[in-house]
Amino acid sequence: MRSHVCGVLFVLAGFGVSAPLAHHSVSGQFDLSKEVTLKGIVSGVDWGNPHIYVLLDVSDQNGAKNTWKLETFPPAQMKRAGITKELIMGKPSEMVTATIRPARDGSLHLGYLERLTYQDGHFYQLSSNEEEQLRRRGGQ
Repeated sequence: MRSHVCGVLFVLAGFGVSAPLAHHSVSGQFDLSKEVTLKGIVSGVDWGNPHIYVLLDVSDQNGAKNTWKLETFPPAQMKRAGITKELIMGKPSEMVTATIRPARDGSLHLGYLERLTYQDGHFYQLSSNEEEQLRRRGGQ
């Protein structure tokens, strides 16, 4: 019995340690010194931990569709702000404008979502204090 309890505690401790190690800072993964504007249609929202991803279908100059995966806040922060998956999705086939920070490692079609503006002019500002402070200092 004692070894079983120790094994369970060891596994739980492992989960407790691995979760913080798996998290990353926005400035570590995304280039805060670069800003990109995309126009497209929200095709999905992966509403899960540790971060929400907005899937944005963007047509390139040749008309080919590319799906961008745009990271944003965790679900708990969005819920506290009153933002739901349905609100982010907007109207079906609605063209939106996204202001993003591209991936630092050059990964194509990956970015950090800062602002999402809808056709009627309403928007969600999704940047945090960490990003704003780094931007003011010239990025990292």
